[in-house]
Amino acid sequence: MPVMVLLLLCLLVLSSVRALVAAAGGRPPAMFVFGDSTLDVGNNNYLAGPDVPRANKPYYGIDFPGSVPTGRFSNGYNIADYLAKSMGFASSPPPYLSLAPSTAPMVLTTRGSGVSYASGGAGILDSTNAGNNIPLSKQVQYFKSTKSQMITKLGSRATSLLLSNSVFLFSIGSNDLFVFAAAQASALQNKSAADQQRDVATLYASLISNYSATITELHAMGARKFAIINVGLLGCVPAARLSSDGATGACLDGLNKLASGLDDALASMFGSLASRLPGFAYSLADYYGLSAATFDDPGESGYTDVADSCCGGGRLGAEADCLPNATVCSNRDQHAFWDRVHPCQRGAMLAAQNFYDSRPGRYTAPINFKQLAYTSL
Repeated sequence: MPVMVLLLLCLLVLSSVRALVAAAGGRPPAMFVFGDSTLDVGNNNYLAGPDVPRANKPYYGIDFPGSVPTGRFSNGYNIADYLAKSMGFASSPPPYLSLAPSTAPMVLTTRGSGVSYASGGAGILDSTNAGNNIPLSKQVQYFKSTKSQMITKLGSRATSLLLSNSVFLFSIGSNDLFVFAAAQASALQNKSAADQQRDVATLYASLISNYSATITELHAMGARKFAIINVGLLGCVPAARLSSDGATGACLDGLNKLASGLDDALASMFGSLASRLPGFAYSLADYYGLSAATFDDPGESGYTDVADSCCGGGRLGAEADCLPNATVCSNRDQHAFWDRVHPCQRGAMLAAQNFYDSRPGRYTAPINFKQLAYTSL
C-alpha cells in the first residue's frame, strides 16, 4: 500500500478518535470497568464451575428491560450502568468475555463504549475466592489484550489518545475483607488481640501493595483517569446482619471497622499515586460514608427497609439466595438491598448520582466523577 494512503488512513483513524473525545463537550470516549459483583454485567456467565457466583436466572433482572437476568447482581441496572448513563453512554460497557477472542467486535465496542472486566466474587488478591472469578490481576491482563487489539486496528497514537481520555472505573476489596473476616472468626479462639491486629495490618499491606501495583501498571499502559469506589459498610449487609448476636439483626461493628481501615489506607494510597504518576487524575468515592448516611436516615432516601434482602428467604431474607424459588418483595424501590449483599437497582442509581455529581468533599475527593470525566489532560 502506498505510503500516502497509509498516512491518510492513520489520519482518519486519529481524527475519528479525536471526534469521540470531543463528543458531548469532552465526554470520555470509553469506560473500562474493573471490580467485583457490584459492577459485573455478565462476565461470570462465561466462567465454568459449580461454585462460580452467577446472576443469570430469575429473579435477577426482574426490573431490567424485558425482565432479563443479564448477569448483573441486581433486580435491574447496577452502579456501572448508572455511571455510564451519567457520562452519556447507553449503559455499562459489555463484559469482556462476551467479546473475546474476536478482534473486530472488541475494538468496535471499545471505541463506542469500552469494556467491563468486573467479575462477581473477585478480589484484589488472587487467593480471594480463587478459581471462581476473574481476579483483579487477570482483569488487567484482559485489558492488556484489549489494548493490543486496539493498537493493531487503530494504531499506537490513536489508542493512546483514546485511553488517556477514557475513565477507568474500580470497585473492589469487599470480597477480600469478607474472606478474611470469615477466616478470622473461625480462628478467633486461638489468637490474641495483638495477633489479630497484626493479621489485619498484614492484610491491609498486601491489599494496598497489590492495588497500587495494579493502578501503576494501568497508568504505564496509558490510563490517566481513575474513578474509584471504596468499600462500603460491609457489616450492615443482610448476610452480615444475619451473623450478629441477638434477634435484632444489628450491623457487625468489627466488619465495618475492617472496611473503614481499608478505606483510610486507600485514600492515602491514591494521594501518594497522584503525587508521583505524571498526568494521573482520580476521584475517590466514599461508599462507606454514603451507606452510613443512608442507614442513619433511611427515610431521606425513600427507604422503608435497610436491613432485609428483597429477594431471598428466612430471617432478614438472608438465609437463602435469590433463586427462582425465592420470596421477592413487591416494594423493591423501598429496599436498600436486593439480595444478601447487593443493593437494589434504586440504591445503585442513588450511589451513582452522588458519586457523579455531588459536591466534592461530600462523597467524593478531590473531585467528583463528572469533573474527572470532563478533565482535560
